[in-house]
Amino acid sequence: MPIEYRKYLDPEIVGKLKGMELRARMVVEGFIAGMHKSPYHGFSVEFAEHRQYMPGDNIRDIDWKVYAKSDRYYIKQYEEETNLKAYLLLDCSASMRYSSGGAVKHDYAATLAAALSYMMLKQRDAVGLVAFDEKIRRYVPPRSKSGHLHVLLQEIANQKPSEKTDIAATLHEMAERINRRGLIIIFSDLLDDADKIISGLKHFRYKNHEIIVFHILDPRERDFAFPREAIFKDIETGEELTTLPWQIKKHYTRLTQEFSDRIASECRQSRIDYHLIDTSVPFDTALYAFLAKRERLY
Repeated sequence: MPIEYRKYLDPEIVGKLKGMELRARMVVEGFIAGMHKSPYHGFSVEFAEHRQYMPGDNIRDIDWKVYAKSDRYYIKQYEEETNLKAYLLLDCSASMRYSSGGAVKHDYAATLAAALSYMMLKQRDAVGLVAFDEKIRRYVPPRSKSGHLHVLLQEIANQKPSEKTDIAATLHEMAERINRRGLIIIFSDLLDDADKIISGLKHFRYKNHEIIVFHILDPRERDFAFPREAIFKDIETGEELTTLPWQIKKHYTRLTQEFSDRIASECRQSRIDYHLIDTSVPFDTALYAFLAKRERLY
């Protein structure tokens, strides 16, 4: 018998749900329901109230009930210790409209951003949103109040991909705008100049921010598995190319791999968390990556 919670982590099934709030809630609840069956069962989803015990902490603050469940020592925190300011940078450029038949890249990114908003606000973190294409389209400052979730999810749902891309411009502008150290989470296909993207990411690190990059692609953008002659159209420029896919597949996949390898390498060197995810991958892959990052911050 299939495990019921898995269906709420499947991008195609979640994409059929009406309303961003329902999508976010079902993804997070499906994720939490499956945690005890994963190698990550030791993670706490209640980080707002606890952090892992460190030498020097007062042992009277150890929560023994949490220890009994997780076999790890956690101490209770006060609210002022826990509030993390997170900024979700959502790419809304035209290239994010692409789909080869499964989930649209923008829908996948928006659902993932909504799920993380839901999770972080339940943990009392302050969450903000930056929707961008070739410029910043919408900025919602971080808040931690419960009513802020509806505001964020409404804004995420309202964004429709259009216009060209200038990722670096947004990265540089936000790096200058955000003064207090925070967690920057980027959802993008990164279809832009690699040097400029890397420069923007390093600007955030120079300002001492923590960064997670979710590099979101369609499966066909990775494997180029098109079976017959096709017309390829650049969604952002309108430029067209008619070709037999097998003639350029080797060259295309090599260039694509070199691009992602370079971004990944530069991110490792700068201590930036980088995750290449295609739209067929269940959402829990990204949620585990987020939890791992958040646990390291405390």
